[in-house]
Amino acid sequence: MGPVRWRGLTATSLSALLVAVAACGPVAERRPQDLRVGYDSLDGSLTVWPPRGSLAEDPAATAAATRAVRDWRSPIDDRVHVPSSGILYSGQVGGTPLALVAASVPGQAASWLLQLTGDGDGYRVTHATEYTDPGYLVYSDVLPVQAADGRRYFTSERVRRVVGPNGRILSATDGLTDPVDVPECHAVTVTATLRSTTSLPRGRTADRLLDLGTGIAAPRYPLVRDESGSGRRALTGLDTCQLADKDGPFGSVTRRVGDRDTPDSVPASWPMAKVAVRTLGELTLDGGEPAELEQLTWETADGTMSAVVYRPADDTPLVYSPADRTSPLQVYELPVPGQPLVVLSWRSTKDTTLSVPPGTTRLVDRPGLVVAPLPERRQTFSLAADDKTHYRTAGPARR
Repeated sequence: MGPVRWRGLTATSLSALLVAVAACGPVAERRPQDLRVGYDSLDGSLTVWPPRGSLAEDPAATAAATRAVRDWRSPIDDRVHVPSSGILYSGQVGGTPLALVAASVPGQAASWLLQLTGDGDGYRVTHATEYTDPGYLVYSDVLPVQAADGRRYFTSERVRRVVGPNGRILSATDGLTDPVDVPECHAVTVTATLRSTTSLPRGRTADRLLDLGTGIAAPRYPLVRDESGSGRRALTGLDTCQLADKDGPFGSVTRRVGDRDTPDSVPASWPMAKVAVRTLGELTLDGGEPAELEQLTWETADGTMSAVVYRPADDTPLVYSPADRTSPLQVYELPVPGQPLVVLSWRSTKDTTLSVPPGTTRLVDRPGLVVAPLPERRQTFSLAADDKTHYRTAGPARR
C-alpha cells in the first residue's frame, strides 16, 4: 500500500518535517530506563507532543507509569519498546491519575495509545488502542480518550481548538478536552482547527474526523479521517457496532502477523479514511417492495476495501456483507434473512464479460452488477477482461 495521506501530505513527506530532536527531553529528571515524558518530534520549531499534565514533572508518576507499560503485552504477547515510546500526558483527571502513552511495539509494526489509570501506588493499563500504521498515532492531531465521564480528546500542539459533535467548542486543559457525549454505536463528526506550521503553512480551519462511537471495543481506534465529509454522509443511520462486528464490513477481515491470524488485533478491514457510499441499484425479492443496494468503500492500512449494504423498503434491519478487498471482480456474500445472496460488481466495458455457473438465477442482471441466490456449495465466477480472466468464488466452503 502506498503512503496514506493526511491533510494533503503523505506520511513520507511529513516524517521529514517531524524531526527527532534529542534536546526535546522531559522537563523532569528521570532514570535512563524510564519512559520519556513528551515525544521527541518537531514541526518546524513547534514541539508537537510536549510534556503535558500536572504530573508531567513528577518522577514517581513517570516511574510508576513505566512499570505498568513494561508489564503490558499486546494481543500477540509483544512488549513495548520503551526507548522509542513516550508519555504524552500525565496528570489528574476527575481526581484520578491518568497517563497517555504513545507506545511503540516493533514486533507487529504498530503503535499503541495506552491509557493508564492510577491504581493504588501504581498504574494499570485500562484501555489500549492499536494504530496499525506505525506513524499514524504521532502524525495524528486528535487522539480519543475513553473516560468514565464520556469521550474526551487529547490534541497535539498543532491544534488551536476542537469542535465536538454538538457543534460547540470543547474546553481543554493541557491539551485534554472536557468530556462530551458521544453515542455508543453511531458516527459523529469532530472537527479540529490547526494552526499554521511548517508542514501546513496556511493552517487548517476544518480537519474533520468521524468518531465511530463509544461502543467500539478496544483495540480498534474509533476515529476515521473524513476530509470531504463523505464518511458522515455514508454512515448516517448506520449502526457502527454492527459495522465493527466480526462479520460486519469493518471487522470481517482478520489481520495476519507473520504466518498466523491474530483475531484479537485490529482487523485488516478496519477503516482509516475516505469512507464513501454509492447506490448500486434496486432489488425486489419474492414480490415484495424494492430494496436498495449500496456499496460502501473505505481506506485501510492494507488498502481499499468495500462491502454491500441491503436497505429494505420497510423498517426491517439493514443487512451488511463482509468486507471484500479491491479486485477487478468484487464478490459480496449478503446474508439476507430467508434469501442469502451473492452480489457481483465490476467495472463494465466493451471488453469485459462475466461468466456464472450454469443454472444460476440472475435476480439482477445489468452491466457491472449481477445479483443471484447464494449457491449452496462453493462455486466459481469469472470476469474475462482484455488482459486476463479474474476468478472469484462464493458459497459455503467445501468440506
